[in-house]
Amino acid sequence: MQNQYTYGIGLMSGTSLDGLDLVYVEFKENYKKFTILNCKTVAYSNEWRDKLQNAISFSKENLNHLDLDYGKYLGSQVNQFIKEFNIKEIDFVASHGHTIHHEPEEGITLQIGNGQEIANTTGYKIICDFRSQDVALGGQGAPLVPIGDELLFSEYDYCLNLGGFANISYKEDNQRKAFDICPVNIVLNHYTKKIGLIFDNNGEIASKGKLNKKLYEKLNELAFYKKKHPKSLGLEWVQKEIYPLIDQLELDIASVLRTFIEHAAYQITKHIKKGVVLITGGGAFNKFLINEIERRIENKIEMPKKELIDFKEALIFAFLGLLRKDNKINCLQSVTGASKDHSSGNFFYPKG
Repeated sequence: MQNQYTYGIGLMSGTSLDGLDLVYVEFKENYKKFTILNCKTVAYSNEWRDKLQNAISFSKENLNHLDLDYGKYLGSQVNQFIKEFNIKEIDFVASHGHTIHHEPEEGITLQIGNGQEIANTTGYKIICDFRSQDVALGGQGAPLVPIGDELLFSEYDYCLNLGGFANISYKEDNQRKAFDICPVNIVLNHYTKKIGLIFDNNGEIASKGKLNKKLYEKLNELAFYKKKHPKSLGLEWVQKEIYPLIDQLELDIASVLRTFIEHAAYQITKHIKKGVVLITGGGAFNKFLINEIERRIENKIEMPKKELIDFKEALIFAFLGLLRKDNKINCLQSVTGASKDHSSGNFFYPKG
């Protein structure tokens, strides 16, 4: 691997349904160096957004059909990406898929986006399904990004991602620790949708709302926040624990957003001590949320270039694919709680 180059495409679809992220990466120098060569976000159509949002309640048969259809969709988007940027060298495509079910305590995790369909559509080797093996080994199957934080972003004391959920990664006692902290965009976007918006730009609506102390206190009392890590969150938990708490109070949307952002900022900053914090993910553009986080801590917060804020997760899933291709560890026991470190992900090759 020394002085050689490997080229991969990473695909990421997050629970906040912002869209599909695609990134073309050159890896070099023994896994330590990377260059993002091309990147793009494809916004979901209303039809795809509705399908992915409601798939949690689909029958097994309909979910199987969606898995195949979404795999074809991913493959077609990869083909368009390759054509648009005139990409020539590709060693593999690594796909996170889209999470529909995630209940690791029940031994369940499901990311749709059929790998064989992606392979058949693109003609390339596909690496996907990174979570199932970890859950089978007793782990949370999440978060998976920390191996990238460990090897690609080791200069930061904390790597904080603000996506559908907030998750954090850091080194403690010479081990990488990481876990989901709380929901963020999955909740904020759910409520902005009720007023006809996909998201709250810069947190402007939230900034005009009023803090509801009753809701704020009830949110902070949820049992998940008292659990020790490793731990992870899924849509099921949000639907069961978060939405009912909010909906019973009949608050205006601005106040819901304001209160939830203050709640998220409080939960996030409980886990940040001294050091430099790297913030990525769509929530990094929510100025009101970032201001609330900064107000509570004295740490130096570093906002990377927009490219890295938007595409760090897709980049790291390409990196997970690279590690899996070379049979290197890409899931850390200290992070997920699995019985051992391991190399996770399934391979699919084009047929016919």
